[in-house]
Amino acid sequence: MIEDIQKKVKRIELVTRKVMDEMLTGGYKSHFRGQGVQFSEHRAYTHGDDIRHIDWKVSARSKEPLLKQYEEERELNVFIIADLSASLEFGSKKAFKKDLVAELGAVISYAASMSGDRVGVLIVTQEVKKIIPLKKGRNHVLRIIRDLLSFQTEPGGTNLKQAFEEASHLMKHSGIVFVLSDFRAENYEKPLKQLARKHDVVAIQIEDPLEYSFGKVGPITIFDPETQQEITFNPQAYSFNSEFNKAKSEFEIKTKQTLSHSGVEILKVNTHEDYVDRLLRFFKKRKKKK
Repeated sequence: MIEDIQKKVKRIELVTRKVMDEMLTGGYKSHFRGQGVQFSEHRAYTHGDDIRHIDWKVSARSKEPLLKQYEEERELNVFIIADLSASLEFGSKKAFKKDLVAELGAVISYAASMSGDRVGVLIVTQEVKKIIPLKKGRNHVLRIIRDLLSFQTEPGGTNLKQAFEEASHLMKHSGIVFVLSDFRAENYEKPLKQLARKHDVVAIQIEDPLEYSFGKVGPITIFDPETQQEITFNPQAYSFNSEFNKAKSEFEIKTKQTLSHSGVEILKVNTHEDYVDRLLRFFKKRKKKK
């Protein structure tokens, strides 16, 4: 187990360097709203300055109009919400969805660290299971990576509502929040919207092809890790296909609407594809919008 995690850590370090070298170098912070600006000092008003920046209270004391000057904050707060609930214990070919969550979280953590930013993680299942506070440093990031890679999923649902509420409480200053999940959860719309009002939120939706198509197979039995129930059905039956396609469509529409209406940007990542390539294409596209 330990040797396996060490191998994965080394691979993640290589993957992250590739991401940073190819796309993020010199422009990592430009992809996000981040912390924006912070107050630096006052200076005297001159003709042509924007009067909205005048500090009227200080100006009254000094008896001359003074403007607030701002500077960009040098660090970002990068927070990762990692859904490692039972529904992520699923994968039809290349990897489980939980593996993708762990590796994506590790790569993002490493990238933030290489850029000198603070990074923190919240792991959620049926409840918030672990919180790693915002901090900088290689040892801190290695702890995050090991915790993500070694975490064992548990039976039960996904409490994204609690995760978003906790993240809002923990993130005192505006920053970037990555949500890594399949979003198979309920009642998280309001806390997500509140979180996105203050922070730049990116939803990375983890998917597997078998969740959307069973192919040409006969009757099969599947085990639901969240409800702990076995279900037998025939994917070729018309009645099953009708209900399955309806449920699939409703879930896709509801999830997309919830995320979009909350002001959250969505990146879908499939267990069968190269997630590094998906990340690169997503951030390059995002940069063009800025």
